[in-house]
Amino acid sequence: MFGIPEIDINGLEKLKSEGRIKLIDVRSEGEVARGYIEGAEHIPMHLIPIRAGEFCGETPTVFYCQSGARSGQVTAFMSQQGFRNVMNLQGGIMAWMRSGQMLAVPA
Repeated sequence: MFGIPEIDINGLEKLKSEGRIKLIDVRSEGEVARGYIEGAEHIPMHLIPIRAGEFCGETPTVFYCQSGARSGQVTAFMSQQGFRNVMNLQGGIMAWMRSGQMLAVPA
């Protein structure tokens, strides 16, 4: 998305391996039930404005959805709220799967 901070799969993997990331899945319950990126916290998109105060400006926070469109909107919103260390996962979970990465499945 134009004008918002984004990260690609390689950048996400690097942050995950360093253990310095908060990964937020903004998809619906039904989408998450089909699989998610290991280590992600699920906060549906419509709850982000209510829970925005939970995000720490120090920890890089990456939002993702199915394609990157909804998470791009969330990233733009968070940036407008003054959060500077937020990023959108380019291509969302579809890009994650295309890169050969596995999805975790809820128990």
